[in-house]
Amino acid sequence: MTAALYALRNGKSVMIVEKAVFGGQIVNSPKVENIPGFDAISGDEFGDKMLDQVVKQGGEVLFDEVIKVEETDGLLKINCDLSEPLYAKTVILATGTKHRTLGLADEESLIGKSIHFCAVCDGNFYKDKTVVMIGGGNSAFVEANLLAGIVGRLIILQDLDFFTADQKLQEQLLGKDNVETHLGTKILGYHTDDGKLNGVRYLENNEEKIAHCDGVFLAVGLVPDNGSFENLADLDERGYFISDEYGTTRNRNVFVAGDCRTKSLRQVATACSDGANAAIRACEYLREAQ
Repeated sequence: MTAALYALRNGKSVMIVEKAVFGGQIVNSPKVENIPGFDAISGDEFGDKMLDQVVKQGGEVLFDEVIKVEETDGLLKINCDLSEPLYAKTVILATGTKHRTLGLADEESLIGKSIHFCAVCDGNFYKDKTVVMIGGGNSAFVEANLLAGIVGRLIILQDLDFFTADQKLQEQLLGKDNVETHLGTKILGYHTDDGKLNGVRYLENNEEKIAHCDGVFLAVGLVPDNGSFENLADLDERGYFISDEYGTTRNRNVFVAGDCRTKSLRQVATACSDGANAAIRACEYLREAQ
C-alpha cells in the first residue's frame, strides 16, 4: 500500500490486487508499538488506515488472486483467478509471506480445527482451556500474551535453549501464573484420539513427554509465497525474490517490495521503505520508457 501511495503521488494509475486481507501479516497483531507515529495501534486498524489513505488518493482495489503475470505486446498481463486479465506497464510484487508449519503427521488436517496461527482470531475458542504455543520469537510472544489473558493454562515449547523475543515482550509474559515454558525441546508429533488433538509429543532432555492440551498455536516462522512469479524474478534458495533495496529484478518493469524479498529485517517500517523505493523506481522506468 505504500508503493501504491507513492505511485499515486507521482500521477500514476494504480490497482492493488489482494487475495486475502489488506495489510498482510500485521493485521494479526492486536497491539503494535513500533510503528512510527503511533504509541500503540492494532495491526488491523493500521491496515485500514493505509487502505483508506490509498483509496482517497485515487487508488483502485480488487479482491482476487493473481495466478500468473506474463509479458505480452510490451505490457504485463496479470491473470487473476476470478476476474478478467489486467494489463499494466509495470508491476510491483508485494506478496509477503505465509505461516510456516512443522510438516508433522496429521498437521494439515488439524489446521483450522485445533491448530491455529492467530490468537486474536481463534483464541476465544479456548477460554479457560489448555493451549500449547510452539515458538519463542516476537510473533510467538505477541500471540502468547493475548492467549494468556484468555486460556486457563498456556504451555510454551521452544526448540532453542533461549527465547528470541524482545526483552519487553518476555517481561510482559513470563512470570504469569498460567504460563509454563519449556526450552530446548524437539516437537515429535501431535497426540490425537479418534482424529481429535489432545496433546503435543515432544523431546526434552532426551525424555519423550506429552503436553496435554485442547489446542495448539504455531509461531515457527514465515515462508515466502513467490513460486507463481519465478518467471519474472529470480528466487534465492529459500524462495525469496533476489533484489536490492530498490526492488529491482531482472525485468526492468517488474519490482518487488516487502517481506517477499531478500532482506535482513522484516518489519512494518522496512516494508513501507521497500514500497516507497519500488514505486519511485517504477515511476523512473515509466519516464524512461516514454
